[in-house]
Amino acid sequence: MSTSLVENDKPLKLEIVEHRPAGSGPFPLLIINHGSTGSGANKNQFGATFAPASVTDYFTAKGWMVIYPQRRGRGRSEGTYDEGFNKSRTHYSCDPKESLTGLERAIEDLDAVMAFIATREYVQQDAILISGVSRGGVLAIAYAGHRPAAFVAAINFSGGWLGKKCAQTYQQVNRLAFTRAAVFTGPSLWLYGRNDAYYGIRHCRDNFDSYCAAGGQGRFLALTASHDLLFKPQIWRTHLDEFLGSLESGVTKIHNSNT
Repeated sequence: MSTSLVENDKPLKLEIVEHRPAGSGPFPLLIINHGSTGSGANKNQFGATFAPASVTDYFTAKGWMVIYPQRRGRGRSEGTYDEGFNKSRTHYSCDPKESLTGLERAIEDLDAVMAFIATREYVQQDAILISGVSRGGVLAIAYAGHRPAAFVAAINFSGGWLGKKCAQTYQQVNRLAFTRAAVFTGPSLWLYGRNDAYYGIRHCRDNFDSYCAAGGQGRFLALTASHDLLFKPQIWRTHLDEFLGSLESGVTKIHNSNT
């Protein structure tokens, strides 16, 4: 995918993995954002493309097109992966300013993705849902706040920007990332595992409560799972069935007229 992003005077391309359901479209669209690479220390993980088949299969079976954007420096996307590293780039930074600068960079990448999506005639432009896992989960909520008119809903799987290893700052950074997105008043679903080793369920619930207190709307579910919740559809399938079914009827009607 060509973009307006530039590095060293060179325009950058981003990798997008795209899966369409049966039919001719236009299709309602789900954007799913990837997470981090653990501590950020292993550069060999940067090149892995994120597009879990089990997640794709669930949504395409329900008539949703799915797009997995790979942000700068991830997967086969061009550019430098630079989402909140320390100055020596040996691992992710716990410093709030450095960390949140990384979130802003991820938002820039999604701006490029949305510009691409806007040109796709097979996408139902008024039926776009944004989601993500881990860093991608908080990014999904944050981006819905950045572009509140663009999405019918947001789904957050195990979302957070910093984990408990940043003991002095992770609560501040995560709460800020979520609460500033509360200008998005569409429905949101927050799914977390009670045994999440990165964030902790109490912290996650506090973030949700802060988001709602700031004006956001959503439902929080604490499920019997760990941080890899997204990759276990058998745990969340019934909850997603209900959530997708509750979205505006126009999404389903327009899709069904083309299948």
